[in-house]
Amino acid sequence: MTTLAKLPFRAALKTTCSVFLFCAATMFPAAGQTFTSLVDFDGTNGGVPQYGSLIQGTDRNLYGVASLGGNLKLCNHYGCGTVLKMTPEGKLTTLHNFDFKDGWLAYGKLVQATDGNFYGTTSGGGFSKCGGQGCGTVFKITPQGALTTLYKFCSKTNCADGWVSIGGLIQSTDGNFYGTTVRGGAYDNGTVYKITSAGKLTTLHSFCAQTNCPDGSKPAAALIQAKDGNFYGTTQLGGGSYRYGTIFKITPTGKLSTLHSFCSQNQQCPDGSLPIAGLVQATDGDFYGTDIGGGARSGGTVFRITSAGKLTTLYSFCGQVGCPNSEQPYGTLIQATDGNFYGTTYYGGNGQRDFGTIFKITLAGKLTTLHKFETVTGGQYPDAGLVQATNGTFFGTTSAGGTFTDCYGGGCGTIFMLAAGSSR
Repeated sequence: MTTLAKLPFRAALKTTCSVFLFCAATMFPAAGQTFTSLVDFDGTNGGVPQYGSLIQGTDRNLYGVASLGGNLKLCNHYGCGTVLKMTPEGKLTTLHNFDFKDGWLAYGKLVQATDGNFYGTTSGGGFSKCGGQGCGTVFKITPQGALTTLYKFCSKTNCADGWVSIGGLIQSTDGNFYGTTVRGGAYDNGTVYKITSAGKLTTLHSFCAQTNCPDGSKPAAALIQAKDGNFYGTTQLGGGSYRYGTIFKITPTGKLSTLHSFCSQNQQCPDGSLPIAGLVQATDGDFYGTDIGGGARSGGTVFRITSAGKLTTLYSFCGQVGCPNSEQPYGTLIQATDGNFYGTTYYGGNGQRDFGTIFKITLAGKLTTLHKFETVTGGQYPDAGLVQATNGTFFGTTSAGGTFTDCYGGGCGTIFMLAAGSSR
């Protein structure tokens, strides 16, 4: 199975128009859901939003990043990506076009800090070493679109400070920001780092200090800070006999504990494998997450884990031949105001047009499919999580599809809205 750090770029951009479209709503009256495609990316307004969900700012608008698009003269004519703002009604504004020097390939979600500005990461750009795509950056951007590069990864010898920061940042209760890198560090298997608002970076942990990486390797997702003040996260590889990922806890001073190593029972990985997404701490105090491989039906799982490391598989997605079900939940779950979890799967649907799904799952593990992506124009392959706005509506992105189907060889992606009957 291909891991996140090795996913290929799409084919060259062929933009056809510079406006976004509003699409008709698809109704689900029996279940009480309304799905609306709000924005079609066309390259010039961004393209291929991947892995990082949108967030809602204090002004009630939605903010996020697109990994490609923008100025199409840059980054091999893909465009280096954008920072975007969208009103809840679907009016899109490009706040910033990356230019490689200040970043390229922004995947993680933004965080709005206590100073009102947004902070984020790019996995490429900055320094032009690191294989040509660049090493990545940490940036600050105002709500008006003024961007400041706070840090360029691989500033230290042998990239001891890490590179390829995919998951984005969180702001801690101490006011600093915390994140992860997929590469670099002392053993080139990724890091956990702390960075101040002024751009001073401290590496807290370098993964894979021992043979076979029992502490995990290549963390791709954002951290969360739990109620106990510690940070919790996942690595997509390393840990255990088969090295298919871990769940870890790390203190603010950098002491790391491995809570669970996936695929610890046998090579079929009944407990799951390859956790690409991050965790969410639910109202019950436990942590919930997803992985994209293994499980009873080989399509990934939804799991619950306690702070002591006791893992329970709540649901197994179906990745087996002839099983028309959803699989591979790349995005991080959210717990909605109704107490249930909501998420997306990259594949699945009806077995014929399996372009992904939106699902709801209870704390007990009962899963309901809320929407199936079955047409190219309606969006394909949602690999980011959802955000629930203050009015209860969910917003999300697809990494491909949309009306501009000639873009990147598979569409530039979309932004959608789902009213799922869970409004306050």
